[in-house]
Amino acid sequence: MSWNEPGGDKKDPWSGRGDQKGPPDLDEAIRSLQEKLGKFFGGGNGDNEGSSRNFSSGNSKKNAGFIVGGALVIWGLSGFYIVDEGNHGVETRFGKYVGTTQSGLNWHLPTPIERVDIVNVKQQRFIEVGYRSSGGEKVSGSVPKEALMLTKDENYVDVRLAIQYQVKDAKQFIFNVVNPALTLKQVTESALRGVVGSSTMDFVLTQGRSEIVTLIKKEIQDVMDSYNSGVQVTSVNLQDAQPPEQVQSSFEDAIKAREDQQRLINEAEAYSNDVVPKARGAAARKIQEAEGYKEQVIAQAQGETSRFSQLLTQYAKAPDVTRKRLYIESMESVMTETNKVLVDTKSGNNLLYLPLDKIVQHQTISQSSGSSLQSGTSDQPQPQSQPQVQQTVVQEPVVERPITTRSRDARGRQ
Repeated sequence: MSWNEPGGDKKDPWSGRGDQKGPPDLDEAIRSLQEKLGKFFGGGNGDNEGSSRNFSSGNSKKNAGFIVGGALVIWGLSGFYIVDEGNHGVETRFGKYVGTTQSGLNWHLPTPIERVDIVNVKQQRFIEVGYRSSGGEKVSGSVPKEALMLTKDENYVDVRLAIQYQVKDAKQFIFNVVNPALTLKQVTESALRGVVGSSTMDFVLTQGRSEIVTLIKKEIQDVMDSYNSGVQVTSVNLQDAQPPEQVQSSFEDAIKAREDQQRLINEAEAYSNDVVPKARGAAARKIQEAEGYKEQVIAQAQGETSRFSQLLTQYAKAPDVTRKRLYIESMESVMTETNKVLVDTKSGNNLLYLPLDKIVQHQTISQSSGSSLQSGTSDQPQPQSQPQVQQTVVQEPVVERPITTRSRDARGRQ
């Protein structure tokens, strides 16, 4: 008797009921799932066959709606996206711009209705003109097509430039320019050639580098802003500017000569700055000394004039007395400058020598020794030879010399 005939044991080879183990019944699993879904969504209580028939007939549309709803929920959840810090999201609906989202969790209508393009607005981007770098190191040599350009004085120069930029407007960066990096590079080459072409070779290679960089940056930014490219140029670096390799050695010699010239000029200026102030100071000192001497002579002349006027008044009152006083004052002024005197006597051919320096020295020693021995040695006898010599020597010029001089002066005045 077969398992599905009346009175059979109902042990089909797929049900797995009884002691025999086998694979689960697929129809039963489907009916069980339908029953559970029917109960969950409001199905009635009955036997399995009735529930299966009700679910398959009455709730087929409802189940399809649930499936569609679940798919819609999953599709809607796919519209959530996260924008990292430093990025902006540009939303487009069927290719048309909708808005720009900031960093954080955002949602848009899922694909294919809307899409989001993430743009990093904080990233520093680089463009190299005239050379190519590898691993952060500049490759030896340049790209002649980009680097060689003509200056105002018809000379070739090899210029290598690096541009650093970032995105300032994500919408403009995506929609207004097809390839912003390529456009920026072409604009940079154009601006560089324009600025270098309007400058001389010496200006480009020496003192004009900073000015050239400023002009290039301004021109690049103006052009990119006119394109509404959404690009902000942050820095322009002139990596190198030199003559072509064919004339490199000759140009280095010219640079060395120019440096020597500047060094000599600096040394000359330093020497000038050292000598000129000293000369001016010495000249000013001489002028001041001359002015002082002038004032001194004028004052002395005025004093002598005043003194002579006063002497003239006194001379008119007493000529002899005034004449004698003038003679004594003159001799005093003369004798103070000498330490030896020779006196000519009338009675013979001998000259009398007066050692005034020795006399003054002896007087000084005697005065100092006398002052030091006042307390203990006042009773000791003093030598008699020194005062006698001093007394004898001093008396002769006082008697004889004034007489001779006065007689000569009298004869001269007569």
